[in-house]
Amino acid sequence: MVAMNRREAIKRLTLLMGGAVIGAETFLKGGVLPGKQITATFTPEDVALLDEIGETIIPTTATPGAKAVQIGAFMKMMVKDCYDEQNQAIFQGGLVQVEASAQKRFGKKFMGLAPAERTALLNDIDKEARQYRVGKTASEPVHYFLMMKQLTLLGYFSSEIGCTQALRFMEVPGAYRGSEPYKKGDRAWFVPPNHFV
Repeated sequence: MVAMNRREAIKRLTLLMGGAVIGAETFLKGGVLPGKQITATFTPEDVALLDEIGETIIPTTATPGAKAVQIGAFMKMMVKDCYDEQNQAIFQGGLVQVEASAQKRFGKKFMGLAPAERTALLNDIDKEARQYRVGKTASEPVHYFLMMKQLTLLGYFSSEIGCTQALRFMEVPGAYRGSEPYKKGDRAWFVPPNHFV
């Protein structure tokens, strides 16, 4: 099997998304920008909460979910390495908001919610995030949940599990066939980084 270069896979996914991932400019330049302050701090409980949020966004089904790729640790690394101070603060404030929303709606912390309650809560927060963007310019701060969703998708689909189990992986693809048969429910294809370079 081809060794996965996760950094390269993330760069390519970010480019495919048009650089629309928050912190993309830092990541695409290879890491931390000069003079950037790292203000975000994450406790082990914060990372565990991020794992559960990610698992709610991409749950375990026939394939492993986001928790299996240690999505919380991935989010922590990306926020610290690639987000500017303002976005670090928004993301960390989002963790507090998720807990406050869980407490307000269900009377308990997010970790104490049943899977259906977690899904309902995050669906409500997602609606809030979409409404938040209405009328905002690209230069204005984004909603914390957009960051969490982006990092979950980016981390999961650039992981070995995401590339080889959630997506269809062909180590040595054959000739190009532009009209490959597709049946509803088929997984998308993954092409290893540097395959066409």
